[in-house]
Amino acid sequence: MQYEIKCTPFPVVVCGIQQGESMITESGAMAWMTPGIEMQTKGGSVGKALGRLFTGESLFLNIYTAQQPDREIAFAAKFPGKIIPIEINQGYNMVVQKSGFLACTSGIELSTAYKKKISASLFGGEGFIMQKLSGQGTAFIEIDGDVVPYELQAGEIKYINTGALAMMDESVTMEVEMVKGVKNIFFGGEGLFLTKITGPGRIWLQTMPISNLAESLIPYLPSSNNG
Repeated sequence: MQYEIKCTPFPVVVCGIQQGESMITESGAMAWMTPGIEMQTKGGSVGKALGRLFTGESLFLNIYTAQQPDREIAFAAKFPGKIIPIEINQGYNMVVQKSGFLACTSGIELSTAYKKKISASLFGGEGFIMQKLSGQGTAFIEIDGDVVPYELQAGEIKYINTGALAMMDESVTMEVEMVKGVKNIFFGGEGLFLTKITGPGRIWLQTMPISNLAESLIPYLPSSNNG
């Protein structure tokens, strides 16, 4: 499989696949393709399907397999931002925010990843379950806005705002701490909690989480009381 990521700020990844090669994607992510590619929809086991439902993803995945040589298929992001390619290898897993998975090659398995700290599950702003990518191959991840990568050393800590974490190595841990000071809580505008990320491992932070954008638009939406 060969690929090229095009267009900003509405990115699309265009993949060239050969006969017998497959791409796995979310329902509705395929933007266009050439003839000679066969689609098959699969839901996997009940446990995996329910896990995907909890992460905010579709219950089903679409598998596109080339029936002829030199086929092309493209997958488009749902929100302005970036598409980041990630190489997954045996023994190296990636944890991704809900709705972050766009597409991958057939050697990658998608499963659920529970957070190690219950506080992060309840207040971290990323949901109780995130997605884990394992196996071997290439995956494409959607990032909201722009992306800033960091590599944390063992024990190195970074505090981030809710929703800023796009993905991380499985070795990274996450928990939530309450903002200190009454004035900071009520007038700081950052909410009650900050997410604490601890290395070792890589993290990718996104600059415009879709949840933050939606919250900022609420005051401008028409109210039902006006009608």
